[in-house]
Amino acid sequence: MQFGMPTLIENHTLEENAALCEELGLSFIELNMNFPEYQTDRLERTEELARIADQHRLYYTIHLDENLNIADFNPLVAEAYLETVRRSILTAKALMPLRDRYGDPSQPLVLNMHMHHGIYITLPDRKVQMYERDFETYMKAFAAFRSLCEEWIGGSDIAIAVENTDGFREYEKKAISYLLKSPKFGLTWDIGHSKAIHEKDIPFLMEHQEKLIHFHIHDAMETPPKNHLALGDGEIDLAERLRLAKAQNARCVLETKTVQALKQSVQWLRNNGEA
Repeated sequence: MQFGMPTLIENHTLEENAALCEELGLSFIELNMNFPEYQTDRLERTEELARIADQHRLYYTIHLDENLNIADFNPLVAEAYLETVRRSILTAKALMPLRDRYGDPSQPLVLNMHMHHGIYITLPDRKVQMYERDFETYMKAFAAFRSLCEEWIGGSDIAIAVENTDGFREYEKKAISYLLKSPKFGLTWDIGHSKAIHEKDIPFLMEHQEKLIHFHIHDAMETPPKNHLALGDGEIDLAERLRLAKAQNARCVLETKTVQALKQSVQWLRNNGEA
C-alpha cells in the first residue's frame, strides 16, 4: 500500500517537503492548493515539480482549494473555480509520468476536493441552506461540472475524489451520488474527520464503498472532538481502516499537521507491520 504526506506548514518550500518525504520512505506528496506556494500558476511549473520529484523519487497528488465552490450562484465566481479545476487537471496530466515511475499505475492520479456547503439564512426557528432551497439550480451546476471534468480528463487515468469533512448534507449526498456515476469521480475517506463527528458519514461511504479510491489517515477523538492526531494518539481502529484501504487498492495520505506527528505516524505504521 502506498503512503504519502501532505504539504506541511512548517516546510516553506516543496524541496523541504520532498526531502522529508524521501527521509521517511513515503511515496508521494499531496500538494495543497490552500497554500500560496501551491496555487494554480505555481503548480503549472511542472518541469520544476518533476525535477524535484525525480531527485527524491516521488510523485504528487493534488488537494484542490477547500473554498472551491463550483455551484456558486454568482456565475463569475463559479467560472473561476471551474477554470481552476480545468488547469489543475492539465497539471495532473503533465505529472502523470511521475506516478508511473514511482507510484502504482493501477491507482488513478487523484485530485481531492471538498464539498462547499454554501451559505445559509438564519430564521427565528432554523437555518436554511441556500443549496437545499434552490436544489434544482445546485444540481444543474453539478451536472455541468461532471460533464466538463469528463471532457477535461478525457482518456487520462485521473480521478476527482470527494472528501468527507464535517458531515455531508442531504443535498450534497445527492450531488455526490450523481458524480459517482461517472468513472472520473471517486471518494476520499478522511477517517479523522469521520471520527470527530461520531462517524455520521459512514453509512453513505459504505453505500458507495466501491468508489473509495483515496484515504486521509490520521487519528482522532470523538469527545472532545480532535482531528489530525498522530497515529496511535486517538481512538480510531486504525488497523481496520487500513485493511479497507488496502482492499480498495487506495493510496493513503498521512494527514497530520506537524513534522513530528508525521514522523510518529510513520513509526506507528512500521511498528504495526503496515509499512
